[in-house]
Amino acid sequence: MIVIVYPQFYGVGGIARYLDSFLSNLPADAPEVVLITGDAVAGAKTYPNVELIHLPMGKSRLGLAWWSWKARRCIETLQQRAPVTAVNLHVPPLIPGLFMSRKFPIMLTAHSTYLGMSSSFDGKRNFRGLWGALSLWLKVRMERFIIARADMVITLTQDGQEQLARYGRRDRIAIVPNGVDLAQFTSAGAGVKDIDLLFCGRIERAKGSRAMVEVCQQLIAENSQVRIVIVGYGADEDHVRQQLGAFPSNVVLTGKVPFSDMVGYYRRSKVYASTSYYEGLPGTCLEAMAVGLPVVVWNLPFYRDLVKINVTGLVAETNHHQRMVAGIQQLLADPARAHDMGQQARVHVHERYDWRRLSRQLLNVHGALVQTMPSTVQVAQ
Repeated sequence: MIVIVYPQFYGVGGIARYLDSFLSNLPADAPEVVLITGDAVAGAKTYPNVELIHLPMGKSRLGLAWWSWKARRCIETLQQRAPVTAVNLHVPPLIPGLFMSRKFPIMLTAHSTYLGMSSSFDGKRNFRGLWGALSLWLKVRMERFIIARADMVITLTQDGQEQLARYGRRDRIAIVPNGVDLAQFTSAGAGVKDIDLLFCGRIERAKGSRAMVEVCQQLIAENSQVRIVIVGYGADEDHVRQQLGAFPSNVVLTGKVPFSDMVGYYRRSKVYASTSYYEGLPGTCLEAMAVGLPVVVWNLPFYRDLVKINVTGLVAETNHHQRMVAGIQQLLADPARAHDMGQQARVHVHERYDWRRLSRQLLNVHGALVQTMPSTVQVAQ
């Protein structure tokens, strides 16, 4: 039995979407999977051979700690029913990892690291970090502890593996990328393309919200008819609305939207862009490419294997807003080129980022972990 521990499964965040796609694409011969989550309100999702256990959680940090303790006790109860062969933790958040028992093998999926999110990992400081020095020090210490005690660590990219090395982790690492549920994200049924440019994701400074505003303003200055949609929400949303509120005929900010509505926005769009400074492997970019959109992004490591320059999209040097604007304008002015890039993007995603294949790869990592663990750990008493 694989037990997945993630407290925010019913949200719209990237890890929730990752888990939903993984569970939706489990092969028929997969072992039993149990997912323990703790959102305030349980959703109505179901998956074959998957049990969802909802443990209500308070909103405070203390609430997350108490929930993590309850999750640990729940795993111990599940062990009485069938052997728990792995506890799959997903970080961030970190607190659940501090409470997990060493009686069970830990398979840690590190979607990103706090060093990577701190703006100081590559020395370029493209954005102001979210945390003060003391807070970041504490988070990195907790993260180092969790990474060190994991029996296997899964990361999404080579960049993620390099970040793990900064924590001293260099062995028992598997690189399995994020992917796309191709049953959901298709171009089938696409109608009128009434959105020129689409941005998706959390609206935060670390996710490039200020650069996004600059790009939008420059685009509008050059093309008064451009139509831009920004899907998402976050801490910097008020600033974005204030800066772009003067252009109601050009920019629509949707706020939070259901995950099921996303494919409609992709199908209506001509170009996808991202000004984000850090990602694991960006799910929204993968989804846009799967639907057949060309993409324009910063030249950052997490896009290295995903965006092929002049084939599936264009890249601009980080914070060179005018270069990003120029790339977007080129694609909007040349629909045939944009269409060709979008088709190449769709093929690339189908070949390398199909969740039907990636789910099997993750189960293979689990199988390799089971083979390396002593039987006394596999069936803890």
